[in-house]
Amino acid sequence: MAIDVKKLKEERDAQKDQLRKLEVQQRELEGKLKGLRQQEIRAKREIEALSTLIELAENKVEATEATSPPG
Repeated sequence: MAIDVKKLKEERDAQKDQLRKLEVQQRELEGKLKGLRQQEIRAKREIEALSTLIELAENKVEATEATSPPG
């Protein structure tokens, strides 16, 4: 049985085309992932900032209560 070179080349070209499509999808997904990571970082920073503000407010309330005369 002879090897059909033409068919092998067609199959190789089809595989190359499929690989290019996969690479495009991969780049798109990597872009989306990067965007999601940036959102995650922003959310964590906002949480940290809010926690700091809460802590400052609580400390201010505690300091005010400590210096007020008992009523």
